[in-house]
Amino acid sequence: MAKGTWVVVDQRDGKIRKVTFELLSAAQSYGDEVTAVLFGKGVEGLAAELGKFGADKVLVADDDVFANYNTGAYVAQMAAMIKEYDPAVILFGHTSMGKDFAARLAQKLEVGMATDCVAAEISGGKGVFTRAIYAGKVLAKVAIEDTPIMATIRAGVMEVAESGKAGEVVKAAVAATAADVYQNVKEFMPTVSSRPELTEAEVVVSGGRGLKGPEGVKVIEELADLLGAAIGGSRASIDSGWLGHEYQVGQTGKVVNPNLYIAAGISGAIQHLAGMSSSKFIAAINTDPEAPIFSVTDFGVVGDLFKVIPVVTAELKK
Repeated sequence: MAKGTWVVVDQRDGKIRKVTFELLSAAQSYGDEVTAVLFGKGVEGLAAELGKFGADKVLVADDDVFANYNTGAYVAQMAAMIKEYDPAVILFGHTSMGKDFAARLAQKLEVGMATDCVAAEISGGKGVFTRAIYAGKVLAKVAIEDTPIMATIRAGVMEVAESGKAGEVVKAAVAATAADVYQNVKEFMPTVSSRPELTEAEVVVSGGRGLKGPEGVKVIEELADLLGAAIGGSRASIDSGWLGHEYQVGQTGKVVNPNLYIAAGISGAIQHLAGMSSSKFIAAINTDPEAPIFSVTDFGVVGDLFKVIPVVTAELKK
């Protein structure tokens, strides 16, 4: 009988993405053993960190063939481990790796899967997942009863909670071979930025329609750099082409949960609020005192961001 919740670890170069810790923390409430599934080369040392956030066990697939993510080998290995251990639930972060890995695995296992979920309720062999549809205008609930229950979960929608567990390491027999690798990475060229990744950042500075154009982006960039923050934006600033889609915060973008979220020139449409309202401390600058953004802020300034932010940056420089 299928048993236990597996969380697939999203890591690169030995650094675990925050969404993994979010999923491990949430999985503790499902009332079953939590296993972190870790692929890579020389990654066993990450087990202690995974146990700290809720993994009872860390199932490690360690081999040269797993050094970099590749669909064929990862799916072949995962299918073999599922056959051996029979997990009830498998959760992935809704990241570039998670989306590809989960979809290919679901196809191989011929089971259903819920994608880009913002909430999960798992009990009694059934998973009910909440996901946005119709460009974020509607939240739909999807029930999965296949075994294993599979889903990808959006980053930033679940709280991280430390558990202090040991995370017993279990080494998996390597089932994947070079024959399973049908893609070869010749070169990896990451986008180089001194700013933190949006969903991982402790501080986020976002701009909306009030930026008025690319010049406004420079204003929030200066503030973000002084705070060591990530840059974000509302759909209005993204659709206007002032910021790239990867910076969009909201129901149709990314969900963030920083310690400090600064909204500059953002009115606060419900879709945007859904992506940032769980931030620990929210500050907003807007010329409209009736803007919905002020309903969720801890500190609000009614004013022109082009006058307010330069004062803040000047003080920070001092």
